[in-house]
Amino acid sequence: MSVADPAPGWSDWPAPAKLNLFLRITGRRADGYHELQTVFRILDWGDTVRLRLRDDGLVRRIGGSVPGVAEDDDLLVRAARILQKDANCPHGVDIAIEKRIPAGAGFGGGSSDAATVLRALDRLWRLDLGEDRLAALGVRLGADVPVFVRGRNAWAEGVGEALQPLALAPAWYLLAHPDVHVNTGQLFQSTELTRNAAPATISDFVSGASLGNAFEPVLRRRESAVDAVFAALAGVGTPRLTGTGSGCFVEFATRESAEAAQAQVSSRIPTRVVAGAARSPLLDALGAGIRD
Repeated sequence: MSVADPAPGWSDWPAPAKLNLFLRITGRRADGYHELQTVFRILDWGDTVRLRLRDDGLVRRIGGSVPGVAEDDDLLVRAARILQKDANCPHGVDIAIEKRIPAGAGFGGGSSDAATVLRALDRLWRLDLGEDRLAALGVRLGADVPVFVRGRNAWAEGVGEALQPLALAPAWYLLAHPDVHVNTGQLFQSTELTRNAAPATISDFVSGASLGNAFEPVLRRRESAVDAVFAALAGVGTPRLTGTGSGCFVEFATRESAEAAQAQVSSRIPTRVVAGAARSPLLDALGAGIRD
């Protein structure tokens, strides 16, 4: 069955992308993980997760997700099984996905997909575990999963899981992805990485201070394609790197200005214009009930 198959019993759930509007590393923890600071911005664009309930307890992936990822390693499947085990739930599910968010780009596709599985199955399996418990399960899948579970733009610290909701002004983003898959683990081990930046404050961010992304200089030196995208985008604004991926973006106040910038660079690099969301479209879907 393809992801577009209109067979009965399936429900569709949004899994939005995100941007890191900045990313600093302020220290290293005793467990080897890094202390981070960032602002997560939810986007009004992303994947679609499709779910069909089963009564035999099986969790199955229908079709592929990320090429080369085994079913047992897929975050979609792992999210369903973690939830199933934690809640001692007898139900199962078939999972399919319509992928739009590129892997390894820093737009949070895998984490968002996992969060959507947690939130939607909590509803469909009638578990009612609550946002805090689901976010705690999400941390076990990845540091970015909790922000998608909660579905709000946020200031984040710790490994990215300590979240403080943050109201962000409406904005449009010109996104570019040079089709480079970044190995996050290797980047974190780079000797070039700045790991002791002075902690920033929310006031610093709100004032417009340039807080940067610790991974940008490292990645631009390692990947000529990423550096080329930065050079192309620099002609229309101030390009930034999102997360630890290869995705880049420029922020604009209006859709018209973002599209005008896109027209200037579209012949050189593939781009997309998307809106920043006030909150995750997943929350709206959950509020509306099952989406058939």
